[in-house]
Amino acid sequence: MTKPKDVKIGERIRAVFDQMPKTCTIDWFAKELNCDRRNVYRIFKKENIDIHLLARISQILNHDFFRDLSEGK
Repeated sequence: MTKPKDVKIGERIRAVFDQMPKTCTIDWFAKELNCDRRNVYRIFKKENIDIHLLARISQILNHDFFRDLSEGK
């Protein structure tokens, strides 16, 4: 049985966020998440994340992070 790659979800979220249009700023993302911009930077450093928060982030960024996790991306 092969072991899935360790996916650091915060890094993946950051990578997807960085591909968003330039109008999608950190301030915009923080507002969408109802948090402070410092919390957004903390999210980018996380190795794991609450599934409810991940669902919200997936919806905001229009990206299926759950699929990324299951595929080991």
